[in-house]
Amino acid sequence: MDVRQLEYFVAVAEEGSFTRAAARVHVVQSAVSAAIKTLERELGATLLDRNSQRVLLTDAGEALLPKAQAVLDAVTEAKDAVAQVRGGLTGTVRLGTLNAMTLIDLPALLGEFHRRHPGVLVRTNAATTGSIGLVELLLDRRLDVSFVSLPGEVPAGIVLDELTHSVMHLVVPHDHPLAARTEVSIAELAGLDFIDSPLGYGNRAVVDRAFAAGAVPRHVTLEMSDLFTGVDYVRHGLGIALLPGYVLRDTRDVAVLQVTGADLRWPVGLARPADRAPSAATRALIAVVHEFLSR
Repeated sequence: MDVRQLEYFVAVAEEGSFTRAAARVHVVQSAVSAAIKTLERELGATLLDRNSQRVLLTDAGEALLPKAQAVLDAVTEAKDAVAQVRGGLTGTVRLGTLNAMTLIDLPALLGEFHRRHPGVLVRTNAATTGSIGLVELLLDRRLDVSFVSLPGEVPAGIVLDELTHSVMHLVVPHDHPLAARTEVSIAELAGLDFIDSPLGYGNRAVVDRAFAAGAVPRHVTLEMSDLFTGVDYVRHGLGIALLPGYVLRDTRDVAVLQVTGADLRWPVGLARPADRAPSAATRALIAVVHEFLSR
């Protein structure tokens, strides 16, 4: 048994696919298959069920996976220790990001990190299923750290550092009955047609929690994955929307109101798994994030 075999096995287990695993470890699929067959032969047990459309772990595979992950974590720590002695940080950080990340200047932040640690590769991944999807990727060991929006209780298995927040405002068409006002209570929004992000997105969770806390019914008629299109949807009469202030750049033909009687702060934080220590490269990125946002 060698580290390469364990790396390939973990990649297949986490990706659920030989094809995706091969792409992840940058080898041909046949090399991954051969390495795992050799590992199974050495252990005298079948580790993967290859009969389903998605590759699944057998009982033996389930037992091996956490041990194999621990070995790979130890190997990473050993490499980090040697790299630090040699004076240069290396490795890869898998970073999850939100689709609407302009609240944090991510290119500038990563530029600062690269200047300090040019030997570290950062792989970004914007989940199409929002913050909940990013949390799942963290728990599945497919991300090392991620920007998320998690209002309320922090999910089990996650460590969360709060970074910043934006307040959400009500946006209505210019001819809407509320357009002449500057503020409105959340109770007055009962039953109106809303545009919002899908379930799983942090901003949707903020709004759903606010309406539930006030026992105010709400009707979502259109779901969007890109917050920056929200004003356009409102402008064209598809409904009203609660949007964070930083996306409200072009407010032609719409009115923006403050909502009273509700907590509409949209938080952004940095999340990581609680069950494993971050690598040296990940710790360095976390440190740069906190320093960058404290300026």
